[in-house]
Amino acid sequence: MTSAPYVATLKDSTAVFKEDIFKGKILFCTGGGSGICKGMTEAMMRHGADAVIVGRKLDRLTQTANELSATTGRICIAAQADVRQPRMLKEAVEKTIAQFGKIDFVICGAAGNFLAPISGLSENAFKTVMEIDTLGTYNTIKATIAHVRRSKGSYIHVSATLHYKATPYQAHVSSAKAAVDALSAVLAVEEGPHGVRSNVIAPGPIGSTEGMQRLSSIAEGGVSRLPLGRVGDIQDVANATVFLFSEAASYITGQTVVVDGAMEHMRDFQLPYPQAVLDPGSVQKMIPGKL
Repeated sequence: MTSAPYVATLKDSTAVFKEDIFKGKILFCTGGGSGICKGMTEAMMRHGADAVIVGRKLDRLTQTANELSATTGRICIAAQADVRQPRMLKEAVEKTIAQFGKIDFVICGAAGNFLAPISGLSENAFKTVMEIDTLGTYNTIKATIAHVRRSKGSYIHVSATLHYKATPYQAHVSSAKAAVDALSAVLAVEEGPHGVRSNVIAPGPIGSTEGMQRLSSIAEGGVSRLPLGRVGDIQDVANATVFLFSEAASYITGQTVVVDGAMEHMRDFQLPYPQAVLDPGSVQKMIPGKL
């Protein structure tokens, strides 16, 4: 008799970690207005941290900040900035210091993505993703590092698993995230003697995110092939965030934590192959283009 496949449990971090472990700590998060980074910020606030979320759209940021404050009972403020612009990031940091006096934790999460083959990917499009993901991470580090040194704090960089194997239509993002991984490792070595840690969280496909909506075949019927029986959830990434920023991870730095339920080992290209690379036009309707 065949047994039913196991389905991994999904627990809120407050069921595992004390609710006040980040009391008095300040989080600075780029890309925190929505999606995964919003979930990471909310988890940190549920454990006592106050936060500043950074992004380009002030109206969405303000709405999210108000929502997070109401949900968690902590303080969350919005700081408008494009991570490609060092001056704007410095102003966001100055706003944070004026409000809270310090920065303990930084999430580098601002990112851009869309599906496109190299043959159809313009130089400007490739450059834009590199600027948002890689240069944006670098700019965020430069703007915050002096404050994180003083607090003996920690960085988490949000990456991906796309570059572990060749992923068609994702040359730009794969290149950008590979660079982010390398940058985090160097940061860990250079800043470790100053008391600063740096790690990467690499989410696999996460349900209810824009990326998952673009690559929907898993959600539409591939769950039975997943080792842990379900698609990833934003809460899974949030839980890893709480752990890596906590004192329980005080000796963990320069590492990449993959949050994908072993899906990377089962991954297939989500569009018809080789049709998608031989005739990109034939799958165009399957690709919602958005940065």
